[in-house]
Amino acid sequence: MATADEADQVTVVDFWANGFGMRARIALRELGVAFRYVEEDLRVRERSELVRRMNPVHRSVPILIHDGRPVCGSINILEYVDEVWGNKASRPSLLPHDPLQRAHARFWADFVDQKVFSTQTKFLKSKGDEKAAAKAELLEQLKRLEEVLGDKTFFAGDEFGFLDAVLIPFSSMFYGYQQHGGFDLDVECPGLMRWVRRCKERESVKDVLPDEDEMYELHKKWYGIE
Repeated sequence: MATADEADQVTVVDFWANGFGMRARIALRELGVAFRYVEEDLRVRERSELVRRMNPVHRSVPILIHDGRPVCGSINILEYVDEVWGNKASRPSLLPHDPLQRAHARFWADFVDQKVFSTQTKFLKSKGDEKAAAKAELLEQLKRLEEVLGDKTFFAGDEFGFLDAVLIPFSSMFYGYQQHGGFDLDVECPGLMRWVRRCKERESVKDVLPDEDEMYELHKKWYGIE
């Protein structure tokens, strides 16, 4: 059971629509860690004094502050959260125990960040033939992740884990993908969409994922989509 003292020790600085920051908030909730949330509005150009002080190199969020010390970078935060609070009697680990499986999870997490996110950006910002190519590439990448999932309940098996926390925030833009690209993910990636629905049944995920319409409207403004 999370305590009030624990919440005083842990702070997450983030923006409500930041998919990378959603990972940290989901992981903390999944492991039952209480935390204080500080909103950093990314629609404002200038970063707050707190962000500049806690992440002077990148001046970006999310930032996890534990006992006054910052941890930056969403994947870095996930691993830190798991090392500090995971694998306790009432708190299972997010990363698998097996070294090969951990490496596998990290590899696909990198795939999400380096491939899927950049393709999402191209898909939303581009036009004409470039958009069509980005759409095909995005669907191919989502289908590749569906293959990795296979017939498992979650990416690591029966328990929600590291790679689930990495990818599920992206599902908050799936509605936007479909509206923008004119396709149906339940047809294109039925297994992946069943996984999304299973994840959304978890309190840790439901409490964090934003409204999909609001996410798409925000991204339309960010990317200048008419």
